[in-house]
Amino acid sequence: MTASSVTAPVAAAHDPLDTSGHEQVVLCSDPQSGLRAIISIHDTSLGPALGGTRFYPYASHDEALADVLRLSRGMSYKNAVAGIPHGGGKAVIIGDPSTDKTPELLRAFGRFVESLGGRYVTACDVGTYVQDMDVVAETTRFATGRSPENGGAGDSSVLTAFGVFQGMRAAAQHLWGEPTLKGRRVGIAGVGKVGRILAGHLVEDGAEVVVTDVNAAAVEALTATHPGIEVVGDVAALVRSDIDVYAPCALGGALDDDTVDVLRARIVCGGANNQLVTEGDGGTADRLVARGITYCPDFLVNAGGVIQVSDELLGFDFDRAKRGATAIFEHTLEVLETADERGESPAAAADHIAEKRMAAGSSTIWLPQR
Repeated sequence: MTASSVTAPVAAAHDPLDTSGHEQVVLCSDPQSGLRAIISIHDTSLGPALGGTRFYPYASHDEALADVLRLSRGMSYKNAVAGIPHGGGKAVIIGDPSTDKTPELLRAFGRFVESLGGRYVTACDVGTYVQDMDVVAETTRFATGRSPENGGAGDSSVLTAFGVFQGMRAAAQHLWGEPTLKGRRVGIAGVGKVGRILAGHLVEDGAEVVVTDVNAAAVEALTATHPGIEVVGDVAALVRSDIDVYAPCALGGALDDDTVDVLRARIVCGGANNQLVTEGDGGTADRLVARGITYCPDFLVNAGGVIQVSDELLGFDFDRAKRGATAIFEHTLEVLETADERGESPAAAADHIAEKRMAAGSSTIWLPQR
């Protein structure tokens, strides 16, 4: 088993392989198990880095490196704006999880996580699940997202959906003066775990809910529980329908130019990651502002999951974690009010708030506690 920490020379700011803005990048190789992984620690000014492990068949090492750098930076912002005492980190395992994932490989990965002494705390992400974190935890103390039987919190969908609902309530307060979706029409794209639970919160709050999903079984299961929910054929039909709120809860890239141009909702607030197709000045967030649509940044409102797994480090307490997710209401209001005050998009305002919190943190890297 071999490891190396990489400090690359400073590259152009647009270079996706530029590691100069990250504290530490660790290349992990274990020929015996077949493990090839990268752990990226972006920032620990607020505490040890926290972020999930993605298991994905990247086409190249460079593709994996670019992804883990982008994801770890995003986790710094997500954790900072969520108000939890963690910096941002992420890991990627290169391979096909359906064929390459073995207990031996996961244990080898856990040893690399353990070697960092707590500077990086891992959890589930694309291609990894609760049962995988149970195996990783056999060789490291720094794996969260484990099963309740193994001292973890289990599936994080419950608090992720609850946090999205809190963000939506805050947007309603900001736009319409009341923290409720009662009488509003909410369109949900994707009714898997998060979308299904979110629909239940909305129905209970008195909203009219309309949904779509490529998985017919997921739609049938939802409407069996909530027969009053309306179903439309696809996302194109949903975004063009008469809805007040659009909640993307499936894949990333939900807010492309075509969607934004036809969207009739006044609020976008959903659980999907990476909703903005084009980030930065002149990007999708600004396009939403120009159309008078209030966007709740996805990394803010879907932070219930990371709040849940961070609580595991204290000995998981659901009520305590739920109180943390409830604070997404106040955080969302802060972002929307800051955006108005600064005359910028909520995405830019969320970034500024996160950067301010990181700047107020420690000026030195977080080291393992003795």
